[in-house]
Amino acid sequence: MAKKLAEEAIEVVIDAVNGDTDAVIRESADLLYNLTVLWASAGVRPEDVWREMTRREDMLGIAEKLPKSQMKLPKVASPRVAARRPIVALEGRTARKRH
Repeated sequence: MAKKLAEEAIEVVIDAVNGDTDAVIRESADLLYNLTVLWASAGVRPEDVWREMTRREDMLGIAEKLPKSQMKLPKVASPRVAARRPIVALEGRTARKRH
């Protein structure tokens, strides 16, 4: 299952680099399907993943990567009041910041 998930992820990336939006949609559906199959096999519930995503957003805003060490985390008085990082939207092969 993990190999199939990796294969689907690579296909999404290749199609995105090639700018083939329809293929990205098709391969993304395959990727999400295989991810949910892997979750079920591993005993992971979608709620567990959503809770982790919420925890990360509350702590750092939407981020590509979390710091590797707890020591690098920013000190925030209240997670809901923390300044948010700008959202970056991808269009085709270019990225632009939304305000």
